[in-house]
Amino acid sequence: MNCKTALKTILAIAVIGVLFSGYLSYMELFNPNGCSDALVKCSVGEKPAVDLGTLPACVYGLIMYTIVLVVAVLGLSGKKEKPVEKTAPQEENPVS
Repeated sequence: MNCKTALKTILAIAVIGVLFSGYLSYMELFNPNGCSDALVKCSVGEKPAVDLGTLPACVYGLIMYTIVLVVAVLGLSGKKEKPVEKTAPQEENPVS
């Protein structure tokens, strides 16, 4: 697998991750009923299944997938660098 193909695969996984964790984050934070109405249940009863600090784990997933998405996009849109030309080392003349 070459570098471009790997970055495209990572980009696709990141897009799916951002959509999924974004949906769960929205349902958990902004829906008055929490995830009880969601397609995927992200909480157990009144409490989130996993709560890290004050935010549910899906918010941290959204942040991490967004970072991966940005890095993949930057990697795919980057310009190709010119290969560095190797030159023969120059001999220095000793100072007399």
